[in-house]
Amino acid sequence: MSEQNRMADTPARESLSPEEREVLRDAVRGALASLGDMPADAAATEAAPALRAAWQELLDLGVVALDGVESPGSVPVAPILGGATELQAVFEELGRAHCAAPLADAWLTQRLLAPLAAQRPEVAALMAAVRGGEVVVALALGHRDGDPQAGGFTAAGGRVSGALAAWQGSAIATHILVALQPAGWALVAREAAGVAWQAVPSFGKLALASLVLAEAPAEWIVADAEPGFDPALLAQWAGLARAHGAARRAFEMAVEYAGERRQFGQPIGRFQAIQHKLADVYIGLEGVRLALAQAARALDDERRPEYWLASAAVFAAPALIRASLEIQHTFGAIGYAEEHEAPRHFRQVHRDCAAFGGARRARRRLAAEVFGQPGFRFPEHDLGEEGNRFRLEVRQWLADYWTPERRAAFDARPFHGREYDHEFALALGRTGWNGLAWPREFGGQGRGPMEQIAFIEEMERAEAPRAGAAVQANALMLYGTPGQQARYLPEMLRGEAMHGMGYSEPGAGSDLASLRTRAIRTADGWTIQGQKIWTTTWWGKYMFLAARTDAEAKPAHAGISMFIVPMDAPGITINQATTLYDGSFANIFYDDVKLEPDALVGELNGGWKVLTGALAAERGLIGGGIVCKVMRWFEQALEILAQSAGDAQAPLHDPVVRDRLAGFAAEIEVGRLLMLHCAELAVDGITPPEYGAISKVFSGELMERFGEALLEILGMRATLSQGAPRAWANGSFEQRLRHSLMWVISIGTNEIQRSLIAQRGLRLPR
Repeated sequence: MSEQNRMADTPARESLSPEEREVLRDAVRGALASLGDMPADAAATEAAPALRAAWQELLDLGVVALDGVESPGSVPVAPILGGATELQAVFEELGRAHCAAPLADAWLTQRLLAPLAAQRPEVAALMAAVRGGEVVVALALGHRDGDPQAGGFTAAGGRVSGALAAWQGSAIATHILVALQPAGWALVAREAAGVAWQAVPSFGKLALASLVLAEAPAEWIVADAEPGFDPALLAQWAGLARAHGAARRAFEMAVEYAGERRQFGQPIGRFQAIQHKLADVYIGLEGVRLALAQAARALDDERRPEYWLASAAVFAAPALIRASLEIQHTFGAIGYAEEHEAPRHFRQVHRDCAAFGGARRARRRLAAEVFGQPGFRFPEHDLGEEGNRFRLEVRQWLADYWTPERRAAFDARPFHGREYDHEFALALGRTGWNGLAWPREFGGQGRGPMEQIAFIEEMERAEAPRAGAAVQANALMLYGTPGQQARYLPEMLRGEAMHGMGYSEPGAGSDLASLRTRAIRTADGWTIQGQKIWTTTWWGKYMFLAARTDAEAKPAHAGISMFIVPMDAPGITINQATTLYDGSFANIFYDDVKLEPDALVGELNGGWKVLTGALAAERGLIGGGIVCKVMRWFEQALEILAQSAGDAQAPLHDPVVRDRLAGFAAEIEVGRLLMLHCAELAVDGITPPEYGAISKVFSGELMERFGEALLEILGMRATLSQGAPRAWANGSFEQRLRHSLMWVISIGTNEIQRSLIAQRGLRLPR
């Protein structure tokens, strides 16, 4: 029986609402704070009083029973709402408070022994005693720890022998639950004869213990209920949640310190190097939070828990270690001082990330999930009733319209001929999906963010052409006149017209406020004079163009206005260029281009508001579009690797390759979770810009790194371009790598995005 089926035998757990979960978090934080600082030497005998006080607080709050099950034959216990999702919050608070209370041991004891409780009264009694506080269990997983050097235990004649050198046993434990080789569990009293328990230093503090059992008498021994069940993944998840809480607390202190510590006459948080360092830490911590939360939901819903637990561990362990290091770097010398709080969190993060086999073993487990089935596909997220239904609708439409014959004809074109397909745009127009997120008053379908994600995922998986002009449509709906909306929106909706974006200039790329293209008011409209560069959709019917209408405006961006320019207007010269990725862009010269008075979109000199408002409505899901490309790329690479599955030397069988690809699979899942969170945050259709930036930075740089890795894994044949004999996937592997550079630079370079994250998300000084 699989872990998923085994867990399905337990009663369903009802999660708390988000508001109730925050109340729980606040209650745990307040209770632990009332106890003062927890001891750094948590395994020492002297730490016991503080830990007992903390344990009593947790018992009083009822969190020891979270995610528990009713113990048959015991005194009935009032049902406790909540499961692993709520436990994540509690574990994080334990890490934040640097509290070594053995909640994970209590939780795992219930998870591991629940199937035996109905048949074994002694097991049911133990579970009830743990939940009631009469027994405090320390779990000794031994050979099931996940660390090949952990040690182990055997039993003979009712006695247990074995040893652990680096054990997270609690100083307040009354009993030890021991995993036996080859299978089974034994309960040993802490004070029994033959039990040698000693605190040992770890990272310079007495935080771990050595355990030696020399024919120690067991109170009872039971057979394994489920020999294939891996408790190390659950224990690792709990430890990483605690490490996340520790890292978050240290990060908050580092951000506060960066805003106060002054060097060279200003706060260090104003320096770009510090801002970008802390932005990277924030991106990593958000990925960790979401990955751990997804694993918790999988535990609560019994949906592929081992996959999500392994995926979370693969990403979280190295991300938390990197965060811990960068936090210490931010503190500088003050972070060395033992009087400071930071060192205790540094130690906690590193211990918890190394435990239970660390990321290395988790990568092996995830690789088994990914490579263990032919035709691997990333699991579908629950997008809600409407999102799930729309996903199937889009999938069916693609199966009917985007036939193998159409797809083959499209793929035969050179890449620059695949950037856009007019017939596909018209076909989408007939479905109304060019305006799937538009408000209904503009002819759109008013679909929510989850339906937009369903659309993006299905289109990218089918490698369908892009269509629509979302930024320009948003600008018109937000700031256009009724006449402009009536003129331009219907043809965009039908797929008849594309609008390019004329922003960048020779002296104004990311610094768009420095643009010099001028729009001069005339008696019968406007005249445009200037140059735009790197314009990708130069072949569109219209150009959405930013021009200066006030040369003296202070600040400079206050003198910019937005215009719609017909691309067949006299005075426009297009110098087409080929891009690194085989696409095209153009340098466009506007020489006395005449426009009608109604070409102005929004207020005069109000173009910055139009531009940023339209981008804000779309940036939240840009990172999602990128990560969906990487997701399809990954699945396609596995198809290539599987073609040589019978060859012992094939990359599929190389443990280094499997390890590396497992790491990328976990990162892709984090990118998808960031995309989903952007959708969840969308209020009135707009994701907070700093969170859209997090998703874009993470996914864009993931695309680059994955492309580089594939060339190394697949070798020279992966460098073959379209048209080369035996080129894999129509030469798409190396072409996508070249294309990935654009996603890191376009729509605001990732350096600009990091500054946005630091200044808007972390409130660091500008």
